[in-house]
Amino acid sequence: MYKAGDVVLGGMFPFYYQPDYHESSFTSKPQYPTCKGCPDESWPNPQRDHCVPKVVEFLSYHEALGISLTTVSLVGTLMCAIVLGIFVHHRDTPMVRANNSELSFQLLMSLKLCFLCSLLFIGRPRLWTCQLRHAIFGISFVLCVSCILVKTMVVLAVFKASKPGGLNIMKFFGAMQQRGTVLVLTFIQAIICTAWLVSASPTPHKNTEYQSDKIIYECAVGSTVGFAVLLGYIGLLAILSFVLAFMARNLPDNFNEAKFITFSMLIFCAVWIGFIPAYISSPGKYADVVEVFAILASSFGLLLALFGPKCYTMLLRPELNTKKSIMGRAKP
Repeated sequence: MYKAGDVVLGGMFPFYYQPDYHESSFTSKPQYPTCKGCPDESWPNPQRDHCVPKVVEFLSYHEALGISLTTVSLVGTLMCAIVLGIFVHHRDTPMVRANNSELSFQLLMSLKLCFLCSLLFIGRPRLWTCQLRHAIFGISFVLCVSCILVKTMVVLAVFKASKPGGLNIMKFFGAMQQRGTVLVLTFIQAIICTAWLVSASPTPHKNTEYQSDKIIYECAVGSTVGFAVLLGYIGLLAILSFVLAFMARNLPDNFNEAKFITFSMLIFCAVWIGFIPAYISSPGKYADVVEVFAILASSFGLLLALFGPKCYTMLLRPELNTKKSIMGRAKP
C-alpha cells in the first residue's frame, strides 16, 4: 500500500502520490493515493507533495572552477602578448632572426587564439558558442602546429643547403612558400570544420541521463566522426612535426631549436593522448573542464618550451645573443 507523498521511479519520470479528494468522505470505500507524474524538467520536492524544477548544471563563470580556468586562460594570453612584445623589440638581434621571426610571430598569435578559445567552453551553452568552440579550437591549433611543422622543415632544409650541392633546396622554402604551406594546412582544417557544421552542427543539449535530479546543460557534438576527424588532423600534424624535429635534434650550430621543438611536441602529444580517455569518462560539465585543461596545458607547454629559453637569453643573458654564440663558436 502506497502512502501519500511516496515516490516511485517509473520509466524515465519520477512520480509522487497524493490522496484522491474527489471521493466522498462518507463512503465506506478506502481512499487510494493518485499517481501524478512530474514533467520532464521537474522533480519531486523533499516533502514529495509537488514538483519543483530540476537544478541546471554547466561550467559557469561564477563558480570557483570556471573562475580558475578563466584566470589561467587570460594569464596565458597576457604571456603571449608579453613574449610577442619581447620578440618585436629584439627583432633585429641574431637570435630572433636565426629562428625565423615571421613564423615565430605567427606562432605567438595562434597561441593567443588557443588560450582565448578556451573561454568559449565556459558559460551557459548557446547555439553560437557550441558551433564556434570546436571550430575556433581546431583552426587555431592547426595554425599553431603548422607553423611549428614549417619551422622544422626549414631547419632541415637549411642544414641540407649547407652541404655541397644542396643550395637548390632552399628555393622550395622561401618566405612565400612558408606562408603558403601554413595557409594550405590551416585551410584544410577550415574545410573539415565547415563540413562538420553543415552536416551535423553541435547544438545545446539538456542531458538528464547522468543524474535524475539534475539537468546537465552541454553542447552535443552533433557528429562524433566530425569531432574525431578534427582531432585526428591536429594529431597527424603534431606527430609529423615531432618526427621531423626528432630527426633534426642533433644538428649542429644554430639548428638546436629542433631540440626545443621536439620537447614541445612531446608535451603536446602527451597531453592530447591523455585527453581522449579522460574526456570519454568525464560526466557532464567535467568533460568541458577536461577539454579546457588540455587546451591550456598544451598551449602553455608550447609557449614555455619554444619561447622560454629565447626570452631568458634575450633578457637575462644578452651577451649570448650574438651570431658567434648562436653558431656555437663563442669561447666559454
